[in-house]
Amino acid sequence: MLEVTGLSLELEGSPIFERVAFRLNVGEFGVILGPSGCGKTSLFRTLAGLVSPSEGAIHWNGCPVPSLSGLAAWMPQKDLLLPWATLEENVRLPGRVSGLDGPAERRRALILLERFGLGGYEKALPRQISGGMRQRCALVRTILTDKPIVLLDEPLSSLDALTRWDLQGELLRLQREFGRTVLMVTHDVEEALLLADMVFLLRGRPARMEEILRLELPKPRNADREEIVRQRSHLLRILKGGICDAA
Repeated sequence: MLEVTGLSLELEGSPIFERVAFRLNVGEFGVILGPSGCGKTSLFRTLAGLVSPSEGAIHWNGCPVPSLSGLAAWMPQKDLLLPWATLEENVRLPGRVSGLDGPAERRRALILLERFGLGGYEKALPRQISGGMRQRCALVRTILTDKPIVLLDEPLSSLDALTRWDLQGELLRLQREFGRTVLMVTHDVEEALLLADMVFLLRGRPARMEEILRLELPKPRNADREEIVRQRSHLLRILKGGICDAA
C-alpha cells in the first residue's frame, strides 16, 4: 500500500497544499483530480522527491520512505523524448542508465514497441511521428524503467480527443498487464472516472483533500453509464468555483 499522511508544502512562505492524506493499494489506479493550478503537479513533485514537504509522511508497503524516488517512474505531460535518438534508443535509455542493456533487454524493448503499435518505427526519430505515437513511446520507456509505481502527470492533456481516448486504454494496460501501481494527475473529471479505482479530489487554496471516491465498476468503462454520469455530476458540483491561481 502507498500511504500518504499529513503531507503539506510551503514555498517562499506561501502554502501550496495542506494535510494531504490518502491510501492506494498495490496494483490500483489512483487519480488526483482538481482544477488547473491547484497544486496537483506540486504534490507530484513532492511525492517524487523533487521538492521536500514542509511536514507529513509517506509509507510504501508499511515502510516509511522520504519520497517515491527510486520506487516510481514519472511520465510527464511532455514526452521528453531525445530528439536525436530513435524510438528504440529512447525506450532503451532506462536500461542503459542502470547498466542493463543486453540482447534480452533489446528484445523486450522491440516487443513492447510492437505491442504498443510502434512496430516498424523503431528507427524513426521523434519528429517523424505523431504526438500520440510519441506518447506511446514514452509509455513504453516508462514500463521499461521497471519501477513498481508509475506517476503520470497529465500525460494525455495535449492530445486530440480521439488519440486521448485510444491512449486511455493503453494506460489501463499498465495496471492490467504489467501490475503497476498507477497514480495520475488530471483536471478531466470524465478521464478520472474512466480510469480510476480511487479518485482523490483536491480543491482550495491552499489545496486540501476534498473528497475520496472509490470506484468498483469493471474496466473498460463507458462514459454514458449511469453510475459514471452520476459520479461526474457529483464531482463537478464539488469542483464548481474551485479554480486556483497557483501550480
